[in-house]
Amino acid sequence: MASLARRERAALCDLLDQVGPDAPTLCGGWSTHDLTAHLVLREASPLAAIGIVVPQLEQVADRGMERLKEARPYGDLVQRVREGPPWYSPMRPGKVDRAVNAMEFYVHHEDVRRAGAEWSPRELSARDQHALWSRTRLMSRMLGRGATVGIELVRTDETASARLAGGEPTLVVRGVPSELALFAYGRGAVADVELAGDADAVASFTDSQLGF
Repeated sequence: MASLARRERAALCDLLDQVGPDAPTLCGGWSTHDLTAHLVLREASPLAAIGIVVPQLEQVADRGMERLKEARPYGDLVQRVREGPPWYSPMRPGKVDRAVNAMEFYVHHEDVRRAGAEWSPRELSARDQHALWSRTRLMSRMLGRGATVGIELVRTDETASARLAGGEPTLVVRGVPSELALFAYGRGAVADVELAGDADAVASFTDSQLGF
């Protein structure tokens, strides 16, 4: 079976082809054209890719995305994403692809799916859920660095939990790993999770506190 990263990449590209370049996403006002350019740039230009998460280099990433949109038709950009990282990309090796792209393509697939009028959570295999849970735990310190309350993620499909952010009072978030991952990446408004714990923590939390 293909890896989660490859399957989510293929499914996202199918959806991008279906909805076209002007469909909405959950990525801060980006259209599907913007998102596709971002994905191409991320794998083709390491410096610009760093700008996606480093504020000081954000303009490098923005300019790179605009140049791609001007230079290549939307369909060509989708095809480049579908083909995977170019030969020179550090993301090309299979182990690296699985490590860095499973979550990337899962989240962005849902960014397009859940920006539409009708959607429902997908049922993922136990293996895929485990992969997303492992990645969320690995990235927890970075994802939760902006939180103003403590956040505890609790799996509802098995007995396991992880601390997304330290501190008190504590917000408790319950769900399956795929939904907890979306919550941790700042998509709590569309994540199928239950918020519990301290009432003040629940009241003061906003999605903007999480993610990159």
